[in-house]
This record gives sequence, structure tokens and C-alpha cells, in this order.
Amino acid sequence: MEHALSPATLAELRRPRPYPAVSVLTPTHRRGSESGQDPVRLRNVVAEARRRLETDPAVTRERRAEVAAELDRALAEVDLAHAEDGLVIFAAPGEHQVWSLARAVPERVVLSDTFLTRNLVAAQAAERPFWVMSVSADRVTLWSGGVDRVVEDHSGGFPLVRSRQNFDAERQERIGDLPSTFRDEGTRQFLREADTAMSTVLREQPRPLYVTGERAALSLLDEVGSVAKAAVHVRHGGLAHSGPDTVWQAIRPVLEAEETRDTSSVVRELTSARGHRTFAAGLDELWQSAREGRVRLLAVEESYRATVRDLGEHLVPADPGDLDARDDIVDEIVEQCLETGAEVRFVPDGTLGEEDGIAGVLRF
Repeated sequence: MEHALSPATLAELRRPRPYPAVSVLTPTHRRGSESGQDPVRLRNVVAEARRRLETDPAVTRERRAEVAAELDRALAEVDLAHAEDGLVIFAAPGEHQVWSLARAVPERVVLSDTFLTRNLVAAQAAERPFWVMSVSADRVTLWSGGVDRVVEDHSGGFPLVRSRQNFDAERQERIGDLPSTFRDEGTRQFLREADTAMSTVLREQPRPLYVTGERAALSLLDEVGSVAKAAVHVRHGGLAHSGPDTVWQAIRPVLEAEETRDTSSVVRELTSARGHRTFAAGLDELWQSAREGRVRLLAVEESYRATVRDLGEHLVPADPGDLDARDDIVDEIVEQCLETGAEVRFVPDGTLGEEDGIAGVLRF
């Protein structure tokens, strides 16, 4: 199952497909008694997708069989034992994808000439993805991070491993000569290569970067390259040779401290906007402002969801399943704001007080 949504991947998902491009969305559960409902719910929503294919007069018999086979392949790849909060299946002639999301999605089936991506975009924004580059004298490992985990990533040719010829870190540790490994030319060249590889990754997938390693390793990386200068340094050795759980435990306190500072910064910006009359709140106002490209900063409480009906000039509350109800209007607003260059910040529940889960700062 896929987790990380890069700009290139999003562009590929958004390109037109031969009809029908099928999008199947269903909420899932990480653990607990409710997770027992997930297999049944998944089977039901996929069955609905098949029914829609069968009854759509625009879908030929051959095309129906082809897309149904792709749905079967996608279903076989679903791993509900490692489910998160939402699951998205895409199936079209000759292709399929399965996405696990750390954000709930509405249950729905869509047949179109493009895949439905707004829930992926909102989930990616909510997860606040980041990179961790763990540095040692003989290995540099790249980790892709999200809201509650890191996983090893092989973008840019990572992990980089230094040739063992004329290099024995274990021996140097035994004789107390390890610091000198960060002064020899071989190590300098190795870390220059790591810097170049990381620069390429950041150009293709811009994210905040955290660099971990011993003090000497971080100092040398800073000296020979450029990426470490704009990164957050985490002085923790051994992570280049560790597993994801160890890396997550090392980086988690840093992330929590940054989240607290960032939330306070968002609240200050919203407070200032009130005084300058650039403050907006509520779904109706922010939906309109987002479509006009006027939102500069959007703040959304992490668990905030809403179902509405669009009457043209206004959004009105609706119940899930109502005719023409839009179960993912918050994700639509998030995607629209990101499309127009706004900063989108997800904040802890209760942060926005009386503003009913969503607020923003306008450009004008």
C-alpha cells in the first residue's frame, strides 16, 4: 500500500484516463473493536463499485472486465492488519493503486475520467511529511516521516554505503580514533555525495529535513555541503544503522516541541488577522474565499469533518448519505487552498475555540 504522495505522483494521478477511472474510498481503523468492521465495509464498497460498472451504459463489456480485474488485484494488496484511518483504491484500464491514509475519508465510489485525489492531498497536508537523514562515517540512511512513524526511503539512491576498502569504523572505535574519520578526505567526499543526493531529493519532494548523527558528523556535513545548513540537527548517533522505531523515538520529541511552537504561531497569526480585518472563519466563508484564491493561511483542527450541501451561494449542513451531500468539503477546501499557494496547517482539536474547527487569514 502507498503512503507518500510526491508532486510527481500527484501529477500522474491527476492526468486523464480512459473512462472509467474508478475511485473507491472507505474509512478504516487502526485497532480496537471497530477494526473488525473494516473487511465487511471494504467488501461492500468494492461490490458497489462493481455494481456501478455493471449498470453504466458508457462502459463496454471488455472495459468492464478489465477494470474489474484491476479492482481484484488492488483488493488483494490491501493489508487491513496495518490499516490507518482511510483507504483509497484507484482502478482504471491497465492500472491500479492502493493508498493508506492517516486521515479519515468518506465512503464513496466515483467513476470518472480522472481519479479522485483531494482526500490524498488533504491527508498529506495533515500528516506534515518530513525527511530524516541519518549520517555516519560509513552509511547515510534516508527516512520518510509522517504523523506517527518513519519508514526507510530509497529516493536519491539512499542508503549510501561507503566502501569498506581502507576503512574500518569498528577498529577505529576500539582504538579511540573514530573522531578522526570525520577529518579524512574519504569521509569528506562521502558526505559530499550524501549532500548532493539529498539536494536532489529535496528538489523533487520539498519537505522539512532533520539530520541525525554524532556531533562530528553533523559538523562535517555542514562544512562540506548545503542541505544541513537549513535542516534541524538532532545529535543522536547510530541511527544510520538502526530501524524505523529507534529513529522515530529519537525524532519524536523534536517534532512535538516544534508542533507546540507552530500551533502557537498559527494562533498568533489568526489573532493578528482579526485586528487587520483579514480573518475568516466557518465553512461558508472559507469555501468562497478558497475558490477566489484569497486564503493565505488555513488552519484546520485535526478531527474536524463536515457534511454539507452546496446551494451555489451557500453551504448548508447535511446528513451523510443525503442526496447531493458533500462528505469531504473540508478536504475540498484544503486542496483548493493548496492549489492557490496557501499555507495549510492542521492544529490540535480545540485550538480554534469558537471558530468551529476551521479558520483562516486572507490575502485581501
